Amino acid sequence: MKQSGLLIPAIVGSALFMQTLDATIVANALPTMARDLHEDSLRLNLAISCYFLSSAMFVPLSGWLADKFGARRVLITAILVFASASLLCALSQNLWQLISARVLQGMGGAMMVPVGRLLVLKTAPKSQLVRATAVLTMPALLGPILGPVVGGAIVTLTDWRWIFYINIPIGAVGIVLVTLFVPEVSDSHSQRLDARGFLLVALGLACIVFGMEHAASGAIAIGTSVALAAVGTACLWMYAGHARRRANAIVNLSLLSIPTYRAALLGGVFTRLVLGASPFLLALLLQNVFGLSALTAGLMTFTSAAGALFMKTAAPPIIRRFGFRRVLLTNSLTTGGVLMCYALLTEVTPYAVIVAVLFSAGFFRSLQFTALGAMAFSDVPTSQMSGASSLSSMGQQLAQAMGVAIAAAVLYLMQRADGSALLTVHQVAPAFVAVGLLSMISMRFFAQLPDDAGAEVSGYRPSSS
Repeated sequence: MKQSGLLIPAIVGSALFMQTLDATIVANALPTMARDLHEDSLRLNLAISCYFLSSAMFVPLSGWLADKFGARRVLITAILVFASASLLCALSQNLWQLISARVLQGMGGAMMVPVGRLLVLKTAPKSQLVRATAVLTMPALLGPILGPVVGGAIVTLTDWRWIFYINIPIGAVGIVLVTLFVPEVSDSHSQRLDARGFLLVALGLACIVFGMEHAASGAIAIGTSVALAAVGTACLWMYAGHARRRANAIVNLSLLSIPTYRAALLGGVFTRLVLGASPFLLALLLQNVFGLSALTAGLMTFTSAAGALFMKTAAPPIIRRFGFRRVLLTNSLTTGGVLMCYALLTEVTPYAVIVAVLFSAGFFRSLQFTALGAMAFSDVPTSQMSGASSLSSMGQQLAQAMGVAIAAAVLYLMQRADGSALLTVHQVAPAFVAVGLLSMISMRFFAQLPDDAGAEVSGYRPSSS
């Protein structure tokens, strides 16, 4: 790939910078936002999980919209929706106004991520996909690096609402860059919208995550939570039957017949539980339990993203040397184990140790997600890239919503067991352990892959190892 060929991944990645910046800022600002809105900090987990859930629900539309109206046009619209929703978040006066605005943000993010990735996938040759993926995600990684620090400074020195206001100029710059430099990519033979399939998938995901979200909190009766989960499961089961009978189903389940894609999607769901739960739990641990300011907590959390950025340059040669299967198997164990190490942190743990653990977590997570992102599309035909990108993004957003929901459920259960609403280390630690153990289930899917899985993309040759 020529150097000029990296321009599109860099521009699209810069557009994604706004979304990743917002996600990390919100997580770090939750305790401050909760006090200002007179809500319990755990209730503010809805502001995160509802965003991810909204993204998962509307992602299936992104592929169809990109094929119908053009990927560049849809990406520009997505950035505009996201920035406008950010303004509404900043103007929110209570929890439900904030949640409503976050749902709208999720809709924008649902189009932004998969459509941006689709632009890169359709313009980069497969032999350079690892490099293009690394370039695509590097600007987006600046969000997690700057987010904790910028967010901590904003909520410490001024009003938390500015964490949303700053998305407006970032969005304006993104729209200009995409308009000037990104070519249009569309499918002149786009299918009709599968409205019934979309409703079944959206309702199924919403019921399952909402039921899980409130099962342990007592916000709704346990019977209602179980009923919601049952309805959601039934909807997804009905969709599976619907998809087998319809050629243009909105979520193409036939992609799961591709071994590398299936492993990346299903294994990635468990791996990405960490990505959803970690920022949420860290903000509560560092601020509510350890008593650190938002700025100090942000400076510590920043090291995790710095570790992720440091790994980006090392990921391609590591994947080329060991192959996707070995990297994902080994790193799944490492990533889950490092997250469980968070449970050992206490108020007296030296800051240097905390920083080292956070840096290691970001370092190994970055390798895992780079490998997953490249392997997922290594064997997908170009004609199916749109559907594959949408389904992959839906799995990612759903996994992060479930990660937050699982973490919150464990915290609620621990608070009930202690009979105290005051968060302690002993309440937060089990949540880190639970999510870390669940993330290791991903190894089951990676172990089924052949040793040379995705070799065309990774460049790995078993005989040379």
